[in-house]
Amino acid sequence: MADRDAERRPGDQHDQTFAVRSVLIGIAVVGVLVLGIGLGVGLARGDGNGASAWAGTELAEPQPKPAIVLPDTDGRPFDLQAETEGRLTILFFGYTSCPDICPANLITLDKALTTMPGDVRAAAQVVFVSVDPVRDSPDVIRSYLDQYDRSFVGLTGTADQLADAQDIAQVPRATFDEPDDSDFYTVGHASQMIAYSPDGSAHIVYPFGTRQVDWARDLPRLARGETP
Repeated sequence: MADRDAERRPGDQHDQTFAVRSVLIGIAVVGVLVLGIGLGVGLARGDGNGASAWAGTELAEPQPKPAIVLPDTDGRPFDLQAETEGRLTILFFGYTSCPDICPANLITLDKALTTMPGDVRAAAQVVFVSVDPVRDSPDVIRSYLDQYDRSFVGLTGTADQLADAQDIAQVPRATFDEPDDSDFYTVGHASQMIAYSPDGSAHIVYPFGTRQVDWARDLPRLARGETP
């Protein structure tokens, strides 16, 4: 139930093929992945013409913001519930070597946020949790996120801490293939971004492939505390 991503290696003739395959797999199984959110996904409410009022996928039951405490990129404990209380919080599990899903998700969301009024941007907090503690040091995560937005929070931890965090957030645990002779390995991870409203619960998840225009439509309403 996890998308397959790979770290690119210069000169690897299989990189492009694998990256394309990874994207196609991500698109194909995204509907399955969102079911990793505990109670599952409800039918989206329509406008009478079969179209949902929201770009994301509505959850059958609201999911409370998880009680996750992990070190941030400055080494300080970051209490997700306390640090983001009353704010729109968008949580994403990924890794910095990801060739497609992670950068696509982050750049699309970042571009949408840059078009928002200041009050919407101030109300939103993006939290990226790396699932690859071996390659993703705090400095690596910080440099990676700064390419998108310096306000994005990056979290790390031990393998056990990160596994627990994924369990608490009710997303599939990341999976790791055995490294090859050059220490290259692939990582499978959940591709959805979870939007926790200011009320402290997630009512919607946003699958891989959510467009900038979709985020731009939903972000102001999410920031105001509107829910499906």
